[in-house]
Amino acid sequence: MKLRYLIFTLLSLCLALTACQSTAPAASSPPAVVVGFSQLGSESGWRIGNTASMEQAAKRWGFGLMLDNANQRQDKQIAAIRSFISYQVDVIVFSPIVETGWDNVLREARQAGIPVILTDRMVDVADDTLYTAYIGADFLAEGRRAGEFLIKKADALGAEHLNIVEITGTEDSTPMRDRQAGFLQAIAGDGRFTVLESITGDFLRSKGRECMRSLLDKYGAAGIDVVYSHNDAMTLGALDVLDEAGIVPGRDIVLISVDGEQAAVDELVKGRINCIVECTPHLGDDVMAQVDALTKGRTIPKTIHPEETVFTEFDDLTGIGPRGY
Repeated sequence: MKLRYLIFTLLSLCLALTACQSTAPAASSPPAVVVGFSQLGSESGWRIGNTASMEQAAKRWGFGLMLDNANQRQDKQIAAIRSFISYQVDVIVFSPIVETGWDNVLREARQAGIPVILTDRMVDVADDTLYTAYIGADFLAEGRRAGEFLIKKADALGAEHLNIVEITGTEDSTPMRDRQAGFLQAIAGDGRFTVLESITGDFLRSKGRECMRSLLDKYGAAGIDVVYSHNDAMTLGALDVLDEAGIVPGRDIVLISVDGEQAAVDELVKGRINCIVECTPHLGDDVMAQVDALTKGRTIPKTIHPEETVFTEFDDLTGIGPRGY
């Protein structure tokens, strides 16, 4: 018990010194279970809400949480995971910034006998037994829901043809790949739709602005009918540019977004966004429940998806409560 307390305290100090945004709770007594959590960054309200969910859930479950913010760098995530291995945490949880490049560090975790839970994003590894479980959204389904809304919207407009531009998330990340694939699957074979271009916005509001400016410069307002954006941060950035250009979002151009941040939902209610596919950041209790099961020697499901919905202009939006992120 004393060794666990020493380990927990040392890693807390180490992470605080090596990453300015890293945090770890002070412990007055050694926690029975310690979780190492590598968060990929704080690029959006969603990500900040996800981190808060993990912190609050760990506290509710009585677990120690070693939290490291990688600030969008895979090398920092790998270093954090190796620190967790060195300090013998019970379970490693991380949200991988990209899908590839994890095989070696995950083998190290397995050799140390530490189970790994992926949250929010997946990895592409040669051996999927290198991680114990994935807890997060079904991104392919999210993309399909976005496409299904667009079909319904086109029907309501009586549109014969719509030009689409897509602002995607971080290249080689699971949500980017699957949200794109699901969307294209949903609209495949419908001759009314043409995807003019897909451009990477890296899930950042600033990049969303850059992408929207570039797309307007290239195609003009008259050449774009639909913007499909992979997250609310980029959508809000696109809204900034549309406002500057005198284009009425939600009417002149159809906007489809993903996440469900409060700021985006507010814009949906105003009619400035047409559809938001929900992707909840509140994964903390789901993760900690599986941590609890693992530390008690139980087998857990390989994949766990939270329940999510879609908010659209066709719905009664008065019942949407505060989003909390």
